[in-house]
Amino acid sequence: MTVHVEQVMGLPVSLDLRDAGDHSAAVGRAFAWLHEADARFSPFEPGSEVCRYDRGELSTPDLSDELREVLELCVHYEGLSGGAFSAWLPGRPFDPCAVVKGLAVQRAADGLRSAGVKTFCLNAGGDVVTSGEPEPGRPWRVGVRHPDLPGAVCAVVASRDGAVATSAAYERGQHILDGRTGRPATGLLSVTVVAADLVTADAFATAAFALGTDGIAWAAGQPGCQVLIVDGDRRVHRSPGLVPA
Repeated sequence: MTVHVEQVMGLPVSLDLRDAGDHSAAVGRAFAWLHEADARFSPFEPGSEVCRYDRGELSTPDLSDELREVLELCVHYEGLSGGAFSAWLPGRPFDPCAVVKGLAVQRAADGLRSAGVKTFCLNAGGDVVTSGEPEPGRPWRVGVRHPDLPGAVCAVVASRDGAVATSAAYERGQHILDGRTGRPATGLLSVTVVAADLVTADAFATAAFALGTDGIAWAAGQPGCQVLIVDGDRRVHRSPGLVPA
């Protein structure tokens, strides 16, 4: 077993790798990509591609393929959520973080698989991509933090070759805004989405949280997604097909 941890995007990113052999080159490339994505798509670094785009310094032909993909995803999820998910808020700079994190981590995981790494769990501050099984017949166990009790979990979900993402206000305060109002989202304490890839899981979790209580039914109705949601009254809403671990 190999465990590798680095600080990227302002949070700890850990890789639990169970394959035998030396995969240090693939691990190095995966984390190098995460650092590159952080530098290129950060809305907080004035020289990043995202900030240059937001200031109008880059025309459409000048954009990288990756930023084009980020923009397309932002537009897609804004439309899908009726505007609750939005990277464009009045009076604020363009902020695609809810898409970039999932995309960057998923691409790092895809790179590991392409390099022949088969069994791993890549965890970016609670947003997780899994591959294979840590032991034959046993899935990866992903803990969902309790919204009120730091250090405690409220559920553990199973994941094989998939992704788990949670959006909540317990780490960074009311940082998720409702794009329809520009104000902090209310009504939910945490939203966890289990999906085939982290781009989908992360974006759906953020969108559902931004929708407030309407996000419970909205998230549950999205194809290919299982949800675990804790609302403001501490009631738990769980998809019937969500697999506990």
